[in-house]
Amino acid sequence: MPSSQDFAAFERRLADDAAATQAMLDRLLGEAAEAGEIHRPARLVAAMRHAALGGGKRLRPFLMIETARMFGVENDGVVRAAAGLELLHCYSLVHDDLPAMDDDDLRRGRPTVHKAFDEATAILAGDALLTLAFDVMAAPATHANAEIRADLTLRLARAAGLGGMAGGQALDLAAEAADAPLSHAEIARLQAMKTGALILFAVEAGAILGQADAAARAALSRYGAVIGEAFQIADDILDAEGDEAALGKRAGKDAERNKATFVSVLGLEGARRRLSDLVAEAQAALDDLGPQAATGVLRATARFIAERRN
Repeated sequence: MPSSQDFAAFERRLADDAAATQAMLDRLLGEAAEAGEIHRPARLVAAMRHAALGGGKRLRPFLMIETARMFGVENDGVVRAAAGLELLHCYSLVHDDLPAMDDDDLRRGRPTVHKAFDEATAILAGDALLTLAFDVMAAPATHANAEIRADLTLRLARAAGLGGMAGGQALDLAAEAADAPLSHAEIARLQAMKTGALILFAVEAGAILGQADAAARAALSRYGAVIGEAFQIADDILDAEGDEAALGKRAGKDAERNKATFVSVLGLEGARRRLSDLVAEAQAALDDLGPQAATGVLRATARFIAERRN
């Protein structure tokens, strides 16, 4: 187990990266139109800012920033790419919270966008956050090399779209009305798409920005896939037994809606055992980077994901 001093250092790094991401999001979501834009409607900007600037751990940006940092790459472009990913993640939360989806009134301890504004504005805010994410990722300010920008943009599209997050959400909705519960393998595939794909992308994008070699990228891809599953299992456990005030959102809704979760198929104790196994798998993947690699932050991240309380 990490010492309290090590964990405090990890939390400081997490907070610093979150602050850098927040500052970038604040810049990207300004009211002034960018070159090529005609006008930014004030109410739509306000709804987007409500969605994106309302706190959160910023785990996905953190993973991208820290993976790139492992290879000595720290610059404004990396933070831009990380903020682009967070814009896309926030769009998914706005749409997930809509009455037609998960129908949630609370997100990060605040009213969801459709409650703070209205449903039509929430839909448009999600659409605009999604589009802006690709705008940011493809912009020359993110990286001077057009091939790297194209690689990031394509991978983000694949992670977020039909065969990734959006497809996973479709499977999740279908499972609620299914005649028979999903198998463990079916739930693992669903969650690898819905939740894991963006976490995996965050790690892979950091490796791309860090210009890691093929072997390092393969090891980091294994790590990213494993912690994506770990994140979802921890989320399922928190929903089953977590405190609503600590979570900042409604607890117990998975069981209410007959959601296909790891807890529903493994039980709470089985889910905890699987979570522990995944942390070990994540550490093993990082071992493949070699003894000289500075993997301490990513190792601590795997433990943080498993032990989080919100």
